[in-house]
This record gives sequence, structure tokens and C-alpha cells, in this order.
Amino acid sequence: MGRVISFANFTGRTGFLAEQELRVALTACAGMSQKEAARAIGCSPSSVKKSFERAFSKLRVANKASLVAEVLRRGLISFASGAHPGHGPHKEPETTNCIFIA
Repeated sequence: MGRVISFANFTGRTGFLAEQELRVALTACAGMSQKEAARAIGCSPSSVKKSFERAFSKLRVANKASLVAEVLRRGLISFASGAHPGHGPHKEPETTNCIFIA
């Protein structure tokens, strides 16, 4: 069994991805830039870049958006309990009266 790592509203387990690769994937899921990820993880931006490159290679993706989609699809990262999108307090949508012309 791998190590469980939680970050923001996401949780992942090492195994397919190494610990540092999982950490940068979690920051990508949280929408952070490479600089923000480096500060959050406590390493240099170049280390974050290399970790992303290794994760991209393992997952056969080309960018952070694809990485996020793939780790969620594979179940490598999931929403932390109680943090599922759309499962928060119910909020009525705002309505606007307008005419849309296509």
C-alpha cells in the first residue's frame, strides 16, 4: 500500500506516482501555478517542473489539464470526504432576464 497524501480538497495515494509526483498532481488539482506549488510543497520551481514532467510521462499526458483529468479518471486522486463538487449546501441559481441572439 502507498502513502496517503492530502492537499486542499484532494487526497491521493502513492504507488503509480512517486510521492513528489503525487504532490505536484495534487497542487494541479487545486489549480495552483508552478510557483505556488513550489511554495506549498517547499521545494524549488525547477523541482516542481521536473516532477510534472515525470508525472506527464507516466500518465502519457502533455499538460496540467490533461494530468488532472487523468489522475481523477484513474482514481489516483479523489476529492477529500465531504468535498465533492455539487454536494455542498444547495444554492438557488441566479436568474437573469435577457435575450440571447446567436
